[in-house]
Amino acid sequence: MLSPQSRKQHVSPRARRRTRRLRLARSARSGNSGRRTGRRGRRRILGEVLAAFGGVSAVIQFVGQLFPRALTPAGLITVLSLGVCLAWGLLRGRRKTRLVHEFRHPPTTVAIVPGDLFEQDAHLVIGFSDTFDTAVRGGIPVSGTSLQGQLLERCYAGDTEQLDREIAAALRTVQPLSRERRTNKPLGKLRRYPIGTVALLGRRPRLVFAVAYSRIGNDYVARSSTEEFGVSLHRLWDAIQLHGQLERVAMPLLGSGLSRLTQVDVEALIRMILLSFVLRSREQLVCRELRIVLRPADLARLDLREIEAFLGTLESRG
Repeated sequence: MLSPQSRKQHVSPRARRRTRRLRLARSARSGNSGRRTGRRGRRRILGEVLAAFGGVSAVIQFVGQLFPRALTPAGLITVLSLGVCLAWGLLRGRRKTRLVHEFRHPPTTVAIVPGDLFEQDAHLVIGFSDTFDTAVRGGIPVSGTSLQGQLLERCYAGDTEQLDREIAAALRTVQPLSRERRTNKPLGKLRRYPIGTVALLGRRPRLVFAVAYSRIGNDYVARSSTEEFGVSLHRLWDAIQLHGQLERVAMPLLGSGLSRLTQVDVEALIRMILLSFVLRSREQLVCRELRIVLRPADLARLDLREIEAFLGTLESRG
């Protein structure tokens, strides 16, 4: 019988990589709520204040020993020291509003920024349901405020027929899984495509990767799961590798809108996207830069310093 040490030595490289990926996936799902994010921020500020106070105290004590008369009156020095420490703590502990991380291996950049997705100088990722519905009249089946609705308005000037023609052309070689009856689904499209199907829309210099990552029920409610989300990301990277020519890609925080992916919070969604992207990039480069564009509401619930630390973990485990 092999000893534990011997068994460890006989584990195949593939098994080791699989174990590492499972560990990283578990850490990616360990996101925290906005309340915990706020508590972490306050603790970080307090820690920075205490660290600064310790450093300033040591300097004052050293200077006091060399120049006893230089630190009078003592009360004024104490007040100034506390003010400096508090200012330092607030400066160092303030919330980050954007993050840029450059990986050496793979040679790619990940950016998380606030802003308008449609104003980014990049190819775009837009999430769809499995029927690729586009109609926004009355908010059913597609909400006019959703990214699908904004895509229709801002990239197609509200021309639903043009958008539908492009989607149909992009999906002409994809076999639908099923077809709904009009009596069961009175509004919208009837063909259902596999989760993870990507319809390539638009033309250069800006392509749109429309990925089906949720299923829309006949009650017009979109639903997804973490498993379906993972499959969608995997197939999205496939499409970007094939058509993106390594150019910058901007995407929203998929899963945080109307897809009802409620099993995980904002931070966990970010971690899942980043983990999937980095692992796939280690096999074959997806793009030179992946930019995740956040809405203000999502940014308020996210601690980018925690995400920065997570990216550092991915870098160190490469």
